Amino acid sequence: MKTRLMIPAMILALASCQKPAEMKTSSAMKQEVFGKMPDGREVKIFTLTNSNGLTARVTEYGAILVSMETPDKSGKTADITHGYDTLEGWLTNTSYLGATVGRFGNRIKDGKFTLEGKEYTLATNNDPGGIPCHLHGGLKGFDKVLWSGKPVGDNGVEFTYVSKDGEEGYPGNLTVKTTYTLNDDNELKWETSATTDAPTIVNIVHHSYWNLSGDPTTSINDHELTLRAPHFLPTDIGLIPTGEIAPVAGTPMDFTKPKIIGERVEADFEALKFGGGYDHCWVLEKGEGVRLAARLKDPETGRVMEISTDQPAIQFYGGNFLDGSFAGKGGVKYAKRSALCLETEGFPDAPNKAAFPSCVLRPGETYKHVMIHKFSAE
Repeated sequence: MKTRLMIPAMILALASCQKPAEMKTSSAMKQEVFGKMPDGREVKIFTLTNSNGLTARVTEYGAILVSMETPDKSGKTADITHGYDTLEGWLTNTSYLGATVGRFGNRIKDGKFTLEGKEYTLATNNDPGGIPCHLHGGLKGFDKVLWSGKPVGDNGVEFTYVSKDGEEGYPGNLTVKTTYTLNDDNELKWETSATTDAPTIVNIVHHSYWNLSGDPTTSINDHELTLRAPHFLPTDIGLIPTGEIAPVAGTPMDFTKPKIIGERVEADFEALKFGGGYDHCWVLEKGEGVRLAARLKDPETGRVMEISTDQPAIQFYGGNFLDGSFAGKGGVKYAKRSALCLETEGFPDAPNKAAFPSCVLRPGETYKHVMIHKFSAE
């Protein structure tokens, strides 16, 4: 099999970027029944714990990261993700909390794309600015299906799912494997690969909502964010990229140096008005292989999360559409900007933008996506 990373020529120039340390593991794993699907199928949940007291829980439903517990600077451990306490709650998940999303994460204009001369029509399940588009795989994407999970390695879980030809309108049978691994360097590695028997499009994305304070009633506007991204993708009012790759310098989109998120979120800037805040794709620094993409810090608790990836871009979503309409863990109703997402990825609407990195996967090729979250406190 030929292995193909979804990274374009413009991203491949080697840059002096930090690379994560080799992953090490030495911990036990617990496997339990989380509940049952409406059709009676059993759903398992796996608990990964490392020697430093970090705990990750992942489930076969949606290949979801159910929770991530990390210590703050005083050693107090807390869950730093939004989500639900029970499988029944996760079955109502409409915000992609913690999920592995696909077949194509992010947005596709009008829910349409053409591949090898044939037009495909997908569900239009999102309408920012009143303009319908396809989002995160459709009405029943990878986040809403039951994967098959099994322990792998020292402290990992591998989830497998076969997306049938025509599922949600996508061509080709796609076999997907997604693995979570927690090591003693405090790194949670999410890694996915996929193969197909016919040309198709792929952009599989991890979609956890983070609040490093450990208190889901607080805002992430006081978090400090750094993005190794000198450019971003401007969009139209429907949050579809225009095709322009714009410099962040001199704009509220510049996170090349640490910035408090809330300082400029209400600035008089077109991109922020269209997104109701931050909800855009940033183009990462040129580099090869897995490299540092983002650093997030909560100044109050001292918790830090660094994200490394092999992808060309990262979507920063500031939780603008959370509105307190549903109750999550502990009955908390998640308010606007009470969490954020940092989703490493290929470019949104890439199927309709010839100049963007290709998202096409063909038989004989392997799609790969690596995303590493490294946790610390200072």
